[in-house]
Amino acid sequence: MNRYWSIVVLITAGISGLHAQGQARPPAQGSAGTESGFAVFQQRCMGCHGNPNVERAPAPAAIREMSPEKIYEALTTGPMKGQGDSLSEDQRRMVATFMSGRPLGSLQQGDAKSMPNQCASNPALADPSAGPAWNGWGVDITNSRFQSAKAAGLTADQVPRLKLKWAFGYPNGLSAFGQPSVVSGRVFVGTDIGYIYSLDAKTGCVYWSYQTKGSVRNAISIGAVKGRGATKYGVFFGDAHANVYGLDAQDGHQLWTTKVDDHFVARITAAPTYYAGHLYVPVSSSEEFTAATLDYPCCTSRGSVVALDANTGERVWKTYVMDEPKPTKKNSKGVQNYAPAGGSVWNSPTVDPQRNAVYFGTGDGETEPAPKTTDAIMAVDIKTGKVLWSYQAQANDAFLGGCNGPNKTDNCPSENGPDLDFGNSPILRILGNGKRVLVAATKDGNVIALDPDRNGAVVWHTNVAPSDPNATGPNAFFARLGGIVWGGASDGKNLYYGLSRGGMVAVQLSTGEKLWYTPLAKPGTRLNNSAATSAIPGVAFVGGSDGKLHALSTADGHPIWEYDTAHEYTTVNKIPAKGGAISAPGPAIAGGMLFVGSGYAVTGSNSGNALLAFAVE
Repeated sequence: MNRYWSIVVLITAGISGLHAQGQARPPAQGSAGTESGFAVFQQRCMGCHGNPNVERAPAPAAIREMSPEKIYEALTTGPMKGQGDSLSEDQRRMVATFMSGRPLGSLQQGDAKSMPNQCASNPALADPSAGPAWNGWGVDITNSRFQSAKAAGLTADQVPRLKLKWAFGYPNGLSAFGQPSVVSGRVFVGTDIGYIYSLDAKTGCVYWSYQTKGSVRNAISIGAVKGRGATKYGVFFGDAHANVYGLDAQDGHQLWTTKVDDHFVARITAAPTYYAGHLYVPVSSSEEFTAATLDYPCCTSRGSVVALDANTGERVWKTYVMDEPKPTKKNSKGVQNYAPAGGSVWNSPTVDPQRNAVYFGTGDGETEPAPKTTDAIMAVDIKTGKVLWSYQAQANDAFLGGCNGPNKTDNCPSENGPDLDFGNSPILRILGNGKRVLVAATKDGNVIALDPDRNGAVVWHTNVAPSDPNATGPNAFFARLGGIVWGGASDGKNLYYGLSRGGMVAVQLSTGEKLWYTPLAKPGTRLNNSAATSAIPGVAFVGGSDGKLHALSTADGHPIWEYDTAHEYTTVNKIPAKGGAISAPGPAIAGGMLFVGSGYAVTGSNSGNALLAFAVE
């Protein structure tokens, strides 16, 4: 998964405040402050930290290993107090939150051992492949986001009777951005506070928690493990510092951890895909948010996909989206610049056993000229990582945050944007005639079907959401583009996408024909429905920036159920919690229940810290 919200906030809203240390309920726009903290660090700190001419200043990578409390203390009462005094209280907190990768005060309250709803026992975990499951981001290795009737345990007729069964609050959480995974009757979910939780699906009682080195916003993948003693099944995910973890799914103890990229702003935002004992891990970066700052040596981060042995965490191969950056010019402040850079991988890879291939989408470039592998769908060999082919949807897309206004610097591309990263995972499906298609969609509404058996040849191409150049308000960035960010679902006949300009659209899988469109905003209002769609037979679900979760009939798009998640909850773990926007991950559906995180405010101020579970009344 991606970073579009942070760029919008930096450009349109400036720096927003974080919550006070120890406050359990998240404030407005808390999630945006994390990336704003990077802007402050680049602008106020990188003249020394990371500058080879300044002795004894810790490198940015070393600071990122510190706790938020230690960074905050250094800026308020410690050795950096002189520099910290020039920052506002909000700025000091934002720097601490971004650089550490977790909110202030989150370590004290997050441990499951301090929660009142601990499960009475921890029975042996059933085989994850033997029962209903929503495992990882896309429910399967093809990233279809479509759950079969048997696994869903939920029919279209039952959906109108869905009721909230329980709510779980993330202690001190700012943003509920981790999509839950459901396996063996348990819910596994990552959080912005740096804890992983294993919960009972029916009751919400907590089996265990695990404290990571940074926030976890990707879905969790579960798979078989060999050679690790009594461990049968592992839990796999990445964090905000580009660490990947393998835990025992039974009790949460660590099996291994591997850092897959050394760049100080590299991170894992999308789910690793588990297949046949291996993990395929996407690597993204925060670099482009405000790299226009002249103290910053723009730019050196590169997107990649890394294959790991799931049993040991050992690297099998790593494939970068582009060549290694080389020195280019020095900017007007004398800081060395580099190129090429960019191409973050914001989506969970798709696995194709038939072609022994792994497919993924790439982000825009940060430097010009943007390589041909940016804004592209790439195919690599599953055993070696060798690039098989790539298809570029948008050429010459070099983008940096902060380069569109009057403060544009000579770090900036000569033409900035249009910022058309692929945020959604490619969907691999078989058509009725036996042919296969690999489908991906862009932020400006282009849905593109490629032939995976003919080196990515275009099968069809259609636009389902023409842009709105007059869009205004907190979601204007997305509304202007109008299209698809986090992805859709496919039942094998059609595709279903939520749109950033609001509403849901259905597209015929074989031809690209637009079948129906259903607006979801109230008249006179704007709504962002760019969250990933999830589907079961007859029903497609999508969330909105207003916090509402919608269920639409796949036959004609008429609404059949709606629930407003944006309010306060009494939680099973007694943590004050509030729902908010559902603007990136979609719901997970398995075993007759639906699970969704509420409070990822991609733009605007509708943040929250709640995990919600629904069942038929």
